[in-house]
Amino acid sequence: MVVAMHTSAFPSSSLRVLVLLAWLSLPLPSALPAAEPRHEEVLMPARDGVELATSVYLPAEGGPRWPCVLARTPYGKDGNRGVARDLTGRGYAFVSQDCRGKHKSKGKYDPFRTDHLDGHDAVEWVARQPWSDGKVGMMGGSALGITSHLAATQAPPHLLCAYVIVAEGSARHNTVYMGGVYRKELNDGWLAAQGAMATIGESVRNPPSSPHWDWRELALHHRKVQIPIYEVGGWFDIFAQGSIDTFGGLQASAGGIGAGNQKLVMGPWAHGALGGRLKFPEDRAGELIAGEHLRRWFDRWLKGEENGIDREPPVRYYVLGDPEDKAAPGNEWRSAAGWPPLPARITPYYLRGGGRLAPAPAPVPAPAAGEPSKVEYAYDPKSPVPTKGGANLILGGKGPIDQREVGERQDYLRFATEPLESPFEVIGRIYVDLHVESDAPDTDFAAKLVDVYPDGYEALITDGILRARYREGFEKEVFLEPGKVVPLRIDLWSAAIVFNAGHRVAVHVTSSNDPRFDPNPNTGKPTRADSETRVARNAVHHSARYPSRVLLPVTRVYGETRRL
Repeated sequence: MVVAMHTSAFPSSSLRVLVLLAWLSLPLPSALPAAEPRHEEVLMPARDGVELATSVYLPAEGGPRWPCVLARTPYGKDGNRGVARDLTGRGYAFVSQDCRGKHKSKGKYDPFRTDHLDGHDAVEWVARQPWSDGKVGMMGGSALGITSHLAATQAPPHLLCAYVIVAEGSARHNTVYMGGVYRKELNDGWLAAQGAMATIGESVRNPPSSPHWDWRELALHHRKVQIPIYEVGGWFDIFAQGSIDTFGGLQASAGGIGAGNQKLVMGPWAHGALGGRLKFPEDRAGELIAGEHLRRWFDRWLKGEENGIDREPPVRYYVLGDPEDKAAPGNEWRSAAGWPPLPARITPYYLRGGGRLAPAPAPVPAPAAGEPSKVEYAYDPKSPVPTKGGANLILGGKGPIDQREVGERQDYLRFATEPLESPFEVIGRIYVDLHVESDAPDTDFAAKLVDVYPDGYEALITDGILRARYREGFEKEVFLEPGKVVPLRIDLWSAAIVFNAGHRVAVHVTSSNDPRFDPNPNTGKPTRADSETRVARNAVHHSARYPSRVLLPVTRVYGETRRL
């Protein structure tokens, strides 16, 4: 197999941003003055004898033993000094450790491969130290959040809680692959920046069905987790659905004190700053991520303080709205007992001829009504649709970017409703069902949910993609046959948004989104098997016989006398 590197699409300046992701994800130092902690560097032996570089920070006063917060990072343990100052000032020991093979730690770096075992060993090592009272919590965001999740799957006896900010729930469904398509921008960019080029090849050689990914599938390990975890996610974050799925799975299946004690916060955030013109009000990231909630979480579970955080509603979520209309509904925080938070009416909107999106499918028979039954286009992997916004890691312009920047292309289909007479609210999981055909043995179909503003601004809300060979699941590959129409479902993950009056709801359909996703060569061969490509003649049907649609979980139509 030939494995190509696809890093040229990522500017070098963007790659340098990756080393700052730990700062974007971890709490900021407290504004309160705090004495400098006592600091010691040690080498902690893992179970196989490999020594891991570890910084220990102890409060300047008090003791002799304290509860401890642990962070394990590939970005450099010394970058957490501000966090150390904050936590030690509040009566905690803080331990920051370089992941195996990174910075001052010994061994070979293989991203996340041993973090479940090394994390377990680090927790138990901390608990045995003379300055530890035996109560340990873990924390961190992005890669640090992943290391916290993985350690929790090993149920170390002295790990009592974790605070995890924007971290994956599944490598095969969320992170490495999505809909069976390799997430090129996320994985190639991050792995290259970490000097883990060999892992790129390993990733593409292992399709989503491979057991290679089992150790990073939290759903396979929910029952092993014995602790409460505070999950923080963002609607435009690269791990958005992973945060929701991890919360739901652990709330239902975790053991020990973890049973029923999970928390979830979903805010109007990306993995870094949002791009585009939309600026959502009531963005309380400082409070929810970097302040009071984190401290109360550790005070409850490590110090035993009855501060009530465990009795507060398990879910807090931000409902997006039109931030440019002060009278628009939405743009507010809500609380709920679980996820999804409200009963929803699953409401279909159908793709129709002429680029329409309508609440009714095409009439029968379509030819008599003069409405075309499908849209055909040519998808050329050498000229893919460019990524504009969305849940990206290192590309600029994250989040609800204007999709007009994609331009007018014959392989990019837009379907939109008439302007809405009343606002309506969508909260929950969103799917697009398509009936498609292709002359290629395999190709991709991608879909976007878009909020079209009165001036034409096309704000991307969420999107998804599916490799056609996986339309019946990852367990078997079913290739396409020329002339045969097949159904498939694209998962657009979840959203919470009020579409304002005067706006239009839109669905955009295409077959590529590069560099967010690795373009399908349309040959039917494994990912990056070689450099061969072919042009696929694809069609999306929207007739009465083959209705294509988006399924929206509508929780409220404003102006109606009752909620759903």
